Amino acid sequence: MKQNSRRTTIFVLCSLLLLIGGLILAIRLGSVHINFTDIWNSIFNYNETLELMLVRDVRIPRALAVVFTGGILGVTGAMLQGVTRNPIAEPSILGVSQGATLVIAIFYAAGIAVTTRNVMIASFIGALITGIIILGFLSKKANNNSITKILLAGTAMSTFFISLTTVIGLLSNQSQMIGFWVVGGFRNATWADFRLVFFIGVIGLILAILLSPKINILNLGDDVAIGLGENPEKIRFRAFMIMIPMCAAAVAVGKNIAFVGLIIPQIVRKLLGEDYRKNIPCSFLLGAVLLTYADIAARMLFNPYETPIGIFTTLIGIPFFISVARKERG
Repeated sequence: MKQNSRRTTIFVLCSLLLLIGGLILAIRLGSVHINFTDIWNSIFNYNETLELMLVRDVRIPRALAVVFTGGILGVTGAMLQGVTRNPIAEPSILGVSQGATLVIAIFYAAGIAVTTRNVMIASFIGALITGIIILGFLSKKANNNSITKILLAGTAMSTFFISLTTVIGLLSNQSQMIGFWVVGGFRNATWADFRLVFFIGVIGLILAILLSPKINILNLGDDVAIGLGENPEKIRFRAFMIMIPMCAAAVAVGKNIAFVGLIIPQIVRKLLGEDYRKNIPCSFLLGAVLLTYADIAARMLFNPYETPIGIFTTLIGIPFFISVARKERG
């Protein structure tokens, strides 16, 4: 017990150090390099000079939005893997992120004003519809066969939704803008975007931690959960009601970013074990770290041009996905 506690403490401290370092780099680096004095002045001694405006109105809100979006993706991945008892489940693989992206594309094509509020509404509608479809599969007794069917259905839905999104972009002459949503990125992140992922992320994280003891029970199997007096369908429903707005906020701000929810919970479970009371908050922390450094790479690789962040997470995630899938098969 003491060893597990020590390992968790070391994990949290190392993740926090990496996150703080990443935040500093994210604010400093870019097409214009910022020194520490300007960062300090932008927070505590602000005046409307170009450098301070860049830090306060562009770099800081973007860095903070990345942190909370990464945290949200880590938590939703951990919860989804827990309630489905499948280590390769995550929002983008099951089509939740793509469903949200599709409805956003419809909003673009319809000429609806692109505001943080409208994008969140569209994203929530798409995530809710997809979540209801997945819950329809989960409502029957979940065994290994049905879980496989869920993953296959999710993969089919994600492909279908992205295909529809592409068609809508072409027909509406919005393919460039919609394409930006498909590949993910934080290029236009604002303080309003940060506030969105902050409030939904914090509330969702608290609710997920409160639900984590029941996810632990469900992770043992439906029969065990029923034997302990729990209702598996009710636990899954509650988990999805927490995940859907979190996924919607992540897509509304960071667009369609895949595989973070797959990679992070796997690493956390490998290091800390199967206890979701620790895994959920630690997945939030490590998800924030991963996406922060992915965003730095996206901005700096071909500076001053920006590479879509989804490319980096996919390059890491696909080999990870194949490796985990092969182990599960074995």
